[in-house]
This record gives sequence, C-alpha cells and structure tokens, in this order.
Amino acid sequence: MTRRTKNTQARTAPQNRQPAGRSSAASASRRGGGADASAAGRGRAAHKAAAAHVSAIRLADPFHEREAQKYEQPLPSREYVLQVLAERGVPTVFDELAVALDIQSHEREHFDRRLRAMEREGQIVRNRRDAYLLPAKADLIKGRVEGHPDGFGFLRRDDGGADIFLGPKEMRELLHGDRVLVRIAGQDRRGRPEGKLVEVLERANTRVVGRVIEEHGVMIVVPENRRLAQDILIAPGGRKKPQPGQIVTVELVEQPTQVTQPIGRIVEVLGNYADPGMEIEIALRKHDLPFEFSAEAKAETRKLPAAVRKKDWAGREDLTKLALVTIDGETAKDFDDAVYCERQGKGYRLIVAIADVSHYVGAGNGLDKDAFERGNSVYFPRRVIPMLPEKLSNGLCSLNPQVERLAMVADMAISMTGDIKSYRFYPAVIWSHARLTYTQVAAALYDKDPAVRNELAALLPHLENLDQLFRVLLKARAKRGAIDFETTETRMIFDDNGKIAQIVPEVRNDAHRLIEECMLAANVCASDFLASREHPALYRVHDSPSEDKLAKLREFLKEFGLGLGGGDEPRAGDFAKLLEQVRDRPDAQLLQTVMLRSLKQAMYSPDNVGHFGLAYESYTHFTSPIRRYPDLLIHRGIKAALAGEQYRPGDWEQIGLHCSMTERRADDATRDVVAFLKCYFMQDRVGEIFTGSVSAVVSFGLFVALDDIFIEGLLHISDLGSDYFHYDETRHALLGERTGKQFRLSDRVKVQLVRVDMATNKIDFRLIEGPLAVEKPVAVVEETPAPAPRRARRTTRTAADKAAVETVVVAAPAAAPAVEVAKPARKTRAKPAAVPAEEVIAPAATAAKPARKPRDKAQSVPETAPTPVMPARKSRVKAATALSAQKAPQASVLDDIWQKAADQEAAAQKLAAEEAASARAGKKRKAADKAEGKPAKRAKAPAAKAKSKVKAGAKAKPAAKPAKKSAAKAVKASATVAEPVESRASKPAARSGGKTSTKGTRRG
Repeated sequence: MTRRTKNTQARTAPQNRQPAGRSSAASASRRGGGADASAAGRGRAAHKAAAAHVSAIRLADPFHEREAQKYEQPLPSREYVLQVLAERGVPTVFDELAVALDIQSHEREHFDRRLRAMEREGQIVRNRRDAYLLPAKADLIKGRVEGHPDGFGFLRRDDGGADIFLGPKEMRELLHGDRVLVRIAGQDRRGRPEGKLVEVLERANTRVVGRVIEEHGVMIVVPENRRLAQDILIAPGGRKKPQPGQIVTVELVEQPTQVTQPIGRIVEVLGNYADPGMEIEIALRKHDLPFEFSAEAKAETRKLPAAVRKKDWAGREDLTKLALVTIDGETAKDFDDAVYCERQGKGYRLIVAIADVSHYVGAGNGLDKDAFERGNSVYFPRRVIPMLPEKLSNGLCSLNPQVERLAMVADMAISMTGDIKSYRFYPAVIWSHARLTYTQVAAALYDKDPAVRNELAALLPHLENLDQLFRVLLKARAKRGAIDFETTETRMIFDDNGKIAQIVPEVRNDAHRLIEECMLAANVCASDFLASREHPALYRVHDSPSEDKLAKLREFLKEFGLGLGGGDEPRAGDFAKLLEQVRDRPDAQLLQTVMLRSLKQAMYSPDNVGHFGLAYESYTHFTSPIRRYPDLLIHRGIKAALAGEQYRPGDWEQIGLHCSMTERRADDATRDVVAFLKCYFMQDRVGEIFTGSVSAVVSFGLFVALDDIFIEGLLHISDLGSDYFHYDETRHALLGERTGKQFRLSDRVKVQLVRVDMATNKIDFRLIEGPLAVEKPVAVVEETPAPAPRRARRTTRTAADKAAVETVVVAAPAAAPAVEVAKPARKTRAKPAAVPAEEVIAPAATAAKPARKPRDKAQSVPETAPTPVMPARKSRVKAATALSAQKAPQASVLDDIWQKAADQEAAAQKLAAEEAASARAGKKRKAADKAEGKPAKRAKAPAAKAKSKVKAGAKAKPAAKPAKKSAAKAVKASATVAEPVESRASKPAARSGGKTSTKGTRRG
C-alpha cells in the first residue's frame, strides 16, 4: 500500500510542478525536518486513504494483479473496461465511465489515453455524442481490408467469420491492409454480405513503391502492389525529380478520402524498371521486408570477436576431434548444421550440431530486435536478405570447415528400428572436418564414383554409417505414416546482365533426404525435451484438413475409383497409403496435386496440436537458428531448461503469428521476383508454340506449365473455343456446354505465347491444340497372346496366330441358344471400347481400372447369330443414363455436359474400333480367298459395314456362316478385346510451378 502511494506521488508530481524557488525551499524544508515534513506526512496519509478507497473498488478487476505488475500506478484493465460497458448496456460518456471505474482526478489523463488506444484497436467505439460503446452491440465488425486490382475489396474479419464485400465506393477511402470497422448493409448481387465503412482504425500504408507516370503535366505513381488500386498524386515542389517510367518510393502525406486520391512525396528514386536487380528492390519495398540493420545492431556486430575465444569454452564439451561434417548445396554460404554417426551397440549414435546463435545474440538487444522483425532470411535468386548480419550468418555462427565454432548439440541413441531410445542436449565446441555438397555425397555413397570415394576416404566410414541410419529412419518414417510428396525444385542460371539464361530442374537425391531425416530427428528431440519439462515453446504445427476440403477430395477421388481411409478424421498414414497406391499410375501427379491442395498450411504456435504431414505428435524447429527466428527461441528455451529456469520472451502466441506472417511474406516476395524474371525471359519468345500440362483449373481459364522451362501462364477461358465452358470445382475441370469438350487438371495441351505483361508479371497463352492424345496403356489378355504392334497387326497372321485364336474359340463354352442375342446377353458381350455405366458419367475414371479382359460370354455367341454391336452399345449408354437419372433426379447443367461428353467420346471410340475391326476382317477374307485360289472380294467400306451391322442388329435374324467366316469373327472379337481403352486421366505428370514427380530420378 505504501509503495502504491509513493508511485502516485511520483506520477502526479509533473502535473503540479512548482517554480524552482518554491521547489528548492520545499526541499530545504524537508531536509530540515520542520513543519513542512509533518505536512508531507499528512499528505502521504491522505494518499494512502485514497489508494485504499480506489483499490477497494478496483479489486473487482479480474486482471488487477497483472496491471499492478506492469505499471507503477495501475489503471483498470482493458478487459474490465469492456466488462463495465457491457454491464451498463448503454453508450457511456467519459465522465460516467470514470465514475463507474472510480478514476481519480490525477488519473483521468492516463485513463483517457487508454480509452483512445482501445478505440484505435477497435475494442470500443465512440459515437457522435462522444459516448463509448461496444462494437458488437452496435453490430460493427472489425477486420483487415484486402484490396482487389479491379477497385473493390473484402474485409477479412478478426473473428474468422465469412468475408464481407466492400464495393468500389467504400474502397475509395481505403487501401489494402487498412484495419477498419464496418457494418453489414445488405447483400451484393452474388448474395455475399456487403459492408459499409464506419471507421478506419489503422492505416497500413505509409510508404509505397511504384512507377512514375506523367499525364498532362501531372505526376502520378502507379503502385507495384496491384491490390493498391488507387494511383498516388505527387505533391509539387519535391526535391526528387524522377523521369517517367522510373521506379520510386513514395511517402504518403494524405490518405485517400471519398473525394480525394492519396497524395505523396517522392523520397527515393530506385532507377529504371529493367535495371539488373530492380525486381528485388521492388519486392523488398512492396512487401515491407526489412533489408537494412539498425544502428544499434550494427554497433553490437562490430563488438563481436572474429573467432571463438578461450573464455567461450567455459561449460562446453569438446567435440573438435569428432569427424563432424556439413552437407549443403553448392551455393550455400551459411552452414547451420553438422552431422556425425557411428555404430553404438546394436543401434547408432547420431550427433547433430547446430550453430549456437543464442551465445552471440542476447535476448532483447539490437540484434535480437532486428532478427525478430525479419523473422527469417529471404533467399532471392542471386541475393540473400539475411536475418543476421553477415559477420554472424556467414562467419562467426556459420559452421565453416577447419575452424572452431560454438554449437548446441543433440546427441541421440537410435535403435535398429528407427526409435530414438535416448537423447541429451548440451553446448559444445566443434571443428567441422569438411564442407561437403549433396552432389559429392551422392556420388560417393550411391554412384560409387571412385574419384570422389578416394577424395573422401577418411570420412567415408562415417558417411556410410549415416547412410545406414538413413535407411533405418526411412523405414520408421514409412511405418509412422508420414506423407511424402515428391517434388522437384528449379534453379535459374543467369547471364552477365543478371537475367535468366536457363531454367533447370534441381533434383533431390538421397543425400538431401539423408540430411532431412537427421534434422527431423533433432527437431523431434528438441520438442520432446521442452514439452517433457513443461517449458513454453513455439511449436511447428500442421493441423488436419478441414471437413469441407476432405469432402471435396473424396468426391474427386470417386471419379477414379479411389477412396481415402480414416473416416471423418483421417490420419497422415491414410494419405500416405493412398499416395503409395497411386504412385505408379499415369495420373499420379494429378492425384498428388489435388491431395496436396487439400492440406492446411503449417504455422508456428505455442499450442502443440502436432504435425499432421510428418505424423508427429510434437514437433518444433531447432536446426536453423541462423535463418529462422523460431529456432533461436527454441535454443534459448533449451538452455533455460538445462539451467532449471524458464525463458519468457513475451506473448508466445503473438510471436508465433508474427513468425508465420514473416514466413509467408518471404514466400510472396520471392514468388514476385521469380515471376518477373520468368516474364523477362519469355518476352522475346512471343509467337512461339510450346507444349505443356494443365497445372491448375480456375473459373476463368487454365494455368499451363510449359515443358522443360518450368514457366506457367494463363490460358483464358475465352481462348478455349467457341463454346460456353462451365467450371466444375470438384472434378477440377472446364466443360463445354455445346461440344462436351473438357479440360482437366494435368491434361496435355499445345499453346502459343501471345502476351507477356512486364507491368503485372503475367503470361498469356492461346490454345493451338488440346487436350492432346497420349499413349494408351496396353491391355492385358489372359487367354490369348499379347497383341502385336499396330503395324504388325496389319500384316497377315501366321498359322500359329490362327491356331491360337481357334483354340480360344474351341475352349469357349458351348453355343448358347438364340436368346443370348437378347438385351441381357448384349451387356456381357466384349465390345471395342465399352465402358461401365459409371465410366460413362465420368470418363476419367477409366484410368483407375485394370485393362479389360475377354469375357467368356462374348465368345459363346452362336456362329449362326452373331451379336450386333451398336444396339448393345446404345443399350449400355441408355442404361447408364437411366442409372444416372435414378441417382440424381434433378440433373444439373454440368451433369448434362458430362453425359454429353461421355456419349460423344464413347461414340467416337466405338466408330474407330468398328472401322479398325472391319478393315482387319476384310484383309483376312482377302488373304483367305487368295490362299484357296478364289477371287478376292472387295471389302465393304467401313461406314457401309457399320451401317449393315446396325441393320443386322435391328433385325436380329440368325444367318448361317461358313467355318472360315466364324473364324474371322473370332479374330475380330479377340482383336476388339485387345484394343486399349481410351482414358482421359492417363496423362503424363504435370509440372506445376516448376515441381514435378521425380520418382524416376530418385536413387535407392
């Protein structure tokens, strides 16, 4: 109580400041201990009584103790203010609220500041009568604006509710990223809730990067961020005088209003748009990436030593004799981790040494503040924006070879089944014995390159131990059920001007996966270490898929005859089993892409919900503190736990949200730079024709990834043909209403490059041909030899071939009565390209079924009454249509289009098969007649042949045929069965954004 009174006097002293003379006299009087001293004592007693009175009322504040710890003179907490406003139930003016919370006169100014801060953050609202109220009571919704290039926008609600549409009128005084309060005013023409702006809580844009344009003597800047839909007027009289077309940074001096555009002044001229490296400069400013270290951080960096000092060895284990090595890419400069493995009993000892960044970067200092703001290093092509200064990231903290370095070590004992039996963490000093690359290790371990093995002879036994452990960990991973999507990254090769000369795939080999498994083991141990000691941590969490995405995924898989196990809550193992099931299918890339898109994005959180994709109950990031701030926090937490303490950096949840945001920010910036470079690479190739695969299907067209150069562009829906195309989200397809033409994910197409827009980084294609035909799978016939190649089948069959066919005919069941020609019998007859009813509804599902086999009933038809083909085909299609109508009485437009597409495809396959069979039968008759010395009869034209078959099928009259004719029919039937079935899902792997399947290139 006494301390609170003193704090009150200290806070109120500046408000009642006396003249210097009076202050000096009062001080002298207090030093003399006279009457003034007794008066001061009475004043303190009065303040004590006042403090006692205030505390009696404010003790109802549920967060009073927290406020007392944070502030010398605690005010009512924000939560208590909201509680009081809710209890009163009406808008409350400042004076009434101050009385309700027992705010003293000397506290009113500080209380007013708190209310204004709450107002800025949207916790409370002040109406026109200066009364405070709760936003929820006034039906106000708080959130962040997400702008659209076309001038409208959406409110991303803080409460996670459905987005609210903001029309162009509301967006006139808003910019992308602003925090606002809105009220739902109705619905837009699409039925979405539409909002009306009530108040702008926070402006997100103070500086904007853009291109200078001069129109009629007025200079404006067009923002590079297309979500900022308003041009910025440049105030006259500025010091910077850029030329039109140059890239500049503008500082906003006036935000937009309903009647004015935003106004700014130019503070930086970056240069011309095509200058080398300009794309990176734009991305840094567009995404607000910090790229300059603070003066405080620079000063602390200068004080750091150049090497490990003797005093740094205190409390550390000496691992300098251990053959630790780093294994990274060829271009890497910062080495976070070194590894070592040896046999230990029946298992292995794995040591993962990680750079001890926390020894040099203290909590709360300048370096730490800058690292937190950046969140992670950003890796652009040809340039890195590091999280830490280069002296640390590439020097003192990097585990460079042949030098002493400080490290935090995860020392693990792993069994032959891949289980981590025990582990311990400790600080150490290490000496990296070699800086190896993935290519070197792969050449030594898997390619058995003699030159490389000879070069690494001293380290080879340890590397082989690592490889043996890697195989053990891979089996444990498969047993655990972790999801393993196979992808290929791309690497850009640049010319002397800093532009792309070539784009090549960067194939992951087993050396990459070896290091990955070692890092996973260390991360799991770090997570378990902190969780077992109940120490707060920032976990890397990956939640299970949402119910909506699971439903869409299962609906899509049904088209291929596939299913996802696990019921309503599938596990990672269920996804892994499905991946293994489709791995060797021709449409594996399509299925993998759809499965990947159904998963959520991983993030950082103090709530340990596990990692779905890796099938870990607990997982965190420990192995990259040079380039990831969460890893640095984990290192500090482990050190604190080893010392029996707790590390408290602040609000763990807010830190996790910030680090997740910086990770996404870095990805977006890198994507922008890559898109610019690819556009620059393609701008001289307009008019060229390319072949590619559909990598994404959207409502406005197709995204096509080109073969070999891994560049993606848009094929707009208006360029697909003269038809109305409808988007089917479940099937990932665009369907033509009139023609029944369909474009699906992973379809092969031939396109022409028609436009490259450097301003928006967009590439547009025009359809030349597609979907392209692909190589059909070979059908398997059990009772007959495999069919010869098409060219060979055109020649006369040998006697052995004839004997084989005749043997099949003889082996068939005895001839059935004439009733076999009836409708039920036709269902069982083998036809050229017949598909089941469910395949007529969804042609792509044919790839999920094995090749069709000859059926006994198809060969048991009597020679005197051959079964007609076309009526049977039509009956099957009609049956499929009837079945579809029973399943879905109210068919949608998309269902009709799919049915039309199926009918047209079936008809085309049937006609092609009949023509081929007719041609083969004619050649057989001609060859047989020639062999018997009879004049060859002219074969009927395919169309006439088909027409005669239709008539024969309609009449269904039996006719006697010679023996050789029946043999020819048998040849025709067997050849028809052997024809492969057309499948639109049997497509080669699609390249999506430079990522392709690499199963054929993986070693081991």
